[in-house]
Amino acid sequence: MNILVTGANGQLGNAMRIASAASPNNYIFTDVAELDITDADAVAAAVKENNVDVIVNCAAYTNVDKAEDDAEFAEILNAKAVRNLADAIKANGGTLIHVSTDYVFGGNQGNTPRNEAEATNPTGVYGLTKLHGEQAIADSGVDALIFRTAWLYSEFGKNFVKTMLNLTSTKPQLKVVFDQAGTPTYAGDLAEVITHIIENNKFKGNEGIYHFSNEGVCSWYDFTKMIAEIAGNHACDIQPCHSDEFPSKVVRPSYSVLDKTKVKETFGITIPYWTDSLKKCIKNLQEQ
Repeated sequence: MNILVTGANGQLGNAMRIASAASPNNYIFTDVAELDITDADAVAAAVKENNVDVIVNCAAYTNVDKAEDDAEFAEILNAKAVRNLADAIKANGGTLIHVSTDYVFGGNQGNTPRNEAEATNPTGVYGLTKLHGEQAIADSGVDALIFRTAWLYSEFGKNFVKTMLNLTSTKPQLKVVFDQAGTPTYAGDLAEVITHIIENNKFKGNEGIYHFSNEGVCSWYDFTKMIAEIAGNHACDIQPCHSDEFPSKVVRPSYSVLDKTKVKETFGITIPYWTDSLKKCIKNLQEQ
């Protein structure tokens, strides 16, 4: 099989490189320098020339606050480009695996884990454009699997874990919000699942939307406390605070825990607890 991975220099794209390293299949890793997914003709040509069987779309506009001032480009990258990928792979008789977000539930309240059938209600440009991407896939009629994830971190690029490793090692005190709960997701774990599904041809016949994050629940405050503890950054005094102490253009989900029942039952997988995966990531960072 030929598998095209877009956004290959991002967190999940880099994790896909590692997860698929031993595969006998041909993984083609691209980022904007190799393939501009906003160019429909370029996407169609790349898919046809490489006889692509599966596209894994790891590319996205992910800066939640900046998206509020850059709505046009966020829409292009998170929705129109997704339609380009969907149309191209459909024409080649293949499957699209797309990564979406918990932010499609931005406005929903309550403290029950979100399942795939729940009504969406994004509150900001990022969540809305990602929802438009999901809708573009549905409208195209392509065979597709959509994985909604949340609080993604890794050894690569900029993310919450790397930021807090730095801050807790250099600042005497930090204030971190405790009134937003969710589940940290290690990009390596999501990449392993996607690769497992591809390598075992489990994408055929299992099209649909799935939720994936690590197991468990915590606040950003709890997350930070655990990052500091694992890293041995004990000198920093980490204090809880309310979200309104950090004004934002976007109303972030107060409870964005994802229900993973469907993905576990469909693909027969076990998902690691969030602190176990966090320890693995920090260990890798410390060894770099």
